[in-house]
Amino acid sequence: MPPHDPVVLGLSLPLWSVVPFAGLLLSIALLPLLAPALWARHYAKVCLGFGVPVATFFLLRAPRELLHTVVEYASFLILLASLFTISGGILLRGTLRGSAGVNSAILAVGAVLANVFGTTGASMLLVRPLLRANAHRHRAAHVVVFFIFVVANIGGALTPIGDPPLFLGYLRGVPFFWTLRAMGLLWVVAVGLVIGVFFLVDRRAFALDAAADDDPAAVRAVAPGPVAASGEARVPLSIDGRINLALLMVVIGAVFLPTPWREMAMVAATVVSAWKTPAKVREANEFTWHPIEEVAILFAGIFATMIPALLILKARGAELGVVTPAHFFWATGALSSFLDNAPTFLTFFSLAQGVGGTQTVAGVSAPLLQAIGAGAVFMGANSYIGNAPNFMVKAIAEEAGVRMPSFFGYMGWSCGVLLPVFALLTLVFF
Repeated sequence: MPPHDPVVLGLSLPLWSVVPFAGLLLSIALLPLLAPALWARHYAKVCLGFGVPVATFFLLRAPRELLHTVVEYASFLILLASLFTISGGILLRGTLRGSAGVNSAILAVGAVLANVFGTTGASMLLVRPLLRANAHRHRAAHVVVFFIFVVANIGGALTPIGDPPLFLGYLRGVPFFWTLRAMGLLWVVAVGLVIGVFFLVDRRAFALDAAADDDPAAVRAVAPGPVAASGEARVPLSIDGRINLALLMVVIGAVFLPTPWREMAMVAATVVSAWKTPAKVREANEFTWHPIEEVAILFAGIFATMIPALLILKARGAELGVVTPAHFFWATGALSSFLDNAPTFLTFFSLAQGVGGTQTVAGVSAPLLQAIGAGAVFMGANSYIGNAPNFMVKAIAEEAGVRMPSFFGYMGWSCGVLLPVFALLTLVFF
């Protein structure tokens, strides 16, 4: 085999080569909690410190692997930046007051839109209206957490446009509408269960907010920041920046083009959005570039340091003993919680092709393919770094004054809410 063969390379890599990846994950998890000011000033240096040695190693040892990763990262970032910029130019005006019912409805709409605009596009489109609707709330962090669960992840499981892993499956020969048929009932149950839990949690939080309104000391203890006035005049629902709706469709259509035409079309749409969107629309949306800058820096480090982990997984994945749909669901999902879910999907997709079985789709047994797709899409919600929109939504919420959970605090929510749901899905579907 040629020396650049990824399987040969993966077999030659020692397990300690994943230490930089583990170190970066621990830094992302612990430093914002232990030294927030230090992390805010120097997180880019931390990413460089872990990422540069790994990138240098592959530049000298396996430049094709590094080039492949650079191209993937560039395509990834261009897609995110285009959706972030264009969605930030769409202003949904109108008076929405965040109650358990209204918030649940927004999550349900977002779950549907995630399959049309992608999880990133739907998240960027709806997160700011959701934050404005809940500006009067003293407890709003849980609303954003469940928004990440549903809109930024689980919702995008019905079409290849919804989430990158499913699009990669489409490129590998999975029929476009097979995903809708195979994942439809699974999607309904997963989204319904998570939104149902959210409704109960938010109704309780709403009751506590109402009690806090009657106790000024409690208000100061729960929400030290300003609370929106309750007597504001109602504003009818409307949309400003409508040109960006057409530009979103351009980006979605560009997904089906080959590289580099895909990226060129996305960049062109982004430039038009930045040029044609009135400044007052972005100002009203409280749009800034900080969230996409943070994601670009963090994921540059993640993409670089995860190269050894993905190569080792691809070369030695068969040693994991993954053979049943339940195995594939949890193995794909567990790794998609911390690794980029698109290459993780491809790794287990290739592994499943060697398992065989009946009713194959693109060479993969249909039940295994369903399990791999669900694991990659659903469990990207398990941590802030499981899927790129997670960090973007977190950054936007924090800019709006919402005190978001720490890395482990967020995982406390995901373990408490999502893991029981995934366990039930395993019993019913896998």
